[in-house]
Amino acid sequence: MSNIDWIVLVSTILLIIGYGIWKTRGSKNIEAYLLGNNEAKWWTVGLSVMATQASAITFLSTPGQAYNDGMGFAQFYFMLPVAMIIICITFIPLYYKLKVYTAYEFLEGRFDLKTRSLTSLLFLVQRGLAAGITIYAPAIILSSVLGWNLNFTAIIIGFIAILYTVSGGTNAVHVTHKYQMIVILTGLFIIFFILINHLTQDYSLSECLSIAKANDKLDIVDLSFDWNERYNIWSSMAALFLFLSYFGTDQSQVQRYISGKSISESRIGLIMNGILKVPLQFFILLIGVLVFLFFQTTKAPLFFNQSVIEKVTESSYADAYENLEEEYDGLFNQRLKENDLLIEARRNQDEASINSQIEKIQALSTREFELRNATKEIISSIDPAAETNDKDYVFLNFIQNYLPKGLIGLLFAVIFFAAMSSTASELNALASTTTIDIYKRNFVPDASDSHYVFISKCWTAGWGIFAILFAANGSLHENLIQFVNIIGSIFYGTILGIFLVAFYFKKIKGNAVFYAALLTEGIVIAIYYADILPYLWLNLIGVIGVIGFSHILKFLK
Repeated sequence: MSNIDWIVLVSTILLIIGYGIWKTRGSKNIEAYLLGNNEAKWWTVGLSVMATQASAITFLSTPGQAYNDGMGFAQFYFMLPVAMIIICITFIPLYYKLKVYTAYEFLEGRFDLKTRSLTSLLFLVQRGLAAGITIYAPAIILSSVLGWNLNFTAIIIGFIAILYTVSGGTNAVHVTHKYQMIVILTGLFIIFFILINHLTQDYSLSECLSIAKANDKLDIVDLSFDWNERYNIWSSMAALFLFLSYFGTDQSQVQRYISGKSISESRIGLIMNGILKVPLQFFILLIGVLVFLFFQTTKAPLFFNQSVIEKVTESSYADAYENLEEEYDGLFNQRLKENDLLIEARRNQDEASINSQIEKIQALSTREFELRNATKEIISSIDPAAETNDKDYVFLNFIQNYLPKGLIGLLFAVIFFAAMSSTASELNALASTTTIDIYKRNFVPDASDSHYVFISKCWTAGWGIFAILFAANGSLHENLIQFVNIIGSIFYGTILGIFLVAFYFKKIKGNAVFYAALLTEGIVIAIYYADILPYLWLNLIGVIGVIGFSHILKFLK
């Protein structure tokens, strides 16, 4: 990056984080530290909920997902507004009525201590791992792009998130989230308009999108029923249970809205998130498609992680890779020609020629896919442990190489903010749950408020260090945005099942749901490792398992 990019990046981060620390310093009691004295207005709640979910994974991984696979991932979010409505009706009034610090306090009154503790531990395991992923995602990619050491990058991101979360607790998270989301959305809209301006210099926008359509990038809804297809309209139904568990029982989200001024403020904030999240995700995926169109006229790398390619060109496989590059160059030139002919046929409204060109374009895409796979095979031959997934490098490659100076620094600030916003929420929630549900309830029940504030800060720092260590020793897994949802799906169904039994099956007692949850979680983990079903269905299996086994075991007192 240029000097001006570094100035923009560092000053933007320091300004917002510094303001957050200054604005929220000095929380003395546990209610102020964990709930922010319930002062958050609806727009603060809504933006904070959105910022918690919109991690760096979203902005690094989603455009790459669309670049490779098109808009189909949008189906994943179709049931989100429905989940928001259910949570507003069922979960929020209950949490406010009971005046809880965490979602899991309710479970002790309804069942018993061991069920509350089990649910808290399930949350801590999955959210602790997720916190590591939200640091690791930008760290592994930024370290590669900027030439930084991975551990150093993870420490920088994690340390800043720890610093302001320890300093101001929930209030600091809320304050920084608002401004972080403003920077994030501003950066995305700037990129969108830059791409539109570039693409429409030769073709109209509709003509550009016809090229994307010819490459199967605009297929949003898949009505076919296939158990092995991760993203179709049916698996999106299963995603409803993921959203219900994430927003209704995951403390990283619950803590965002139980700190609202009132039930109505929290409800409006959550509904705001439900209304805006789907178009926002659609918008980010569309940016990925526009990046794909950009690389229709500008030659994309054969493999986007260039630090890996440097090792290939220095190896004994250099000649084999050079041959792939030569064929890839020929494909690119052929693609330019076929795209021009497609637009010409479209302008002439020649359906026969249009269909012929689509077939030729799809054949070129198939061959390009084969060349990319051949490149990955070379990389694996050189180093079997090397990461061959480059989806998450697509968007960063575009940012780094094709945006004007100054704007690159702003976009890197977006990535850092997205990483820190979700990480701060997770650390805040992990500390709250560990302090209230484990430490206070099981070990030190009668200490002073200042003691619990101190312990919460210690747990915030402790979980932050854990996340940094995980990030420094992690590895990529398919596509990052899928990985974080996979981790959630393994645990969320069981957690949601416990809450649904608590809400709707009054005759079932603690022992029954406790053992049902243990049994179900074992089955879900076994199904995942056996790779029997796509991960979204694990949420539904978890819910059905807990409810079903609870009824079978309800004779247990």
